[in-house]
Amino acid sequence: MEQTTPAQMRAAAESALRPLGEERIRLLAQLEEVDKALRPLVAAALRVEVSERRIGQLTALARGTIRKAKEEDPG
Repeated sequence: MEQTTPAQMRAAAESALRPLGEERIRLLAQLEEVDKALRPLVAAALRVEVSERRIGQLTALARGTIRKAKEEDPG
């Protein structure tokens, strides 16, 4: 019976993590793009008095993120 070395066990663990880790990184980048596209829409919604709570319900954005969009709004 062959013994597995710690280095081999670490390599196996890294190999197991890699596919899902890469998928998560890809999804986070995609989410960043969606968040960027949402910012002006959130600011516009706030200007017409859609509540922060409702925007949060519709977008799953945190209130802090919504407030930040409001602060950054030039309009």
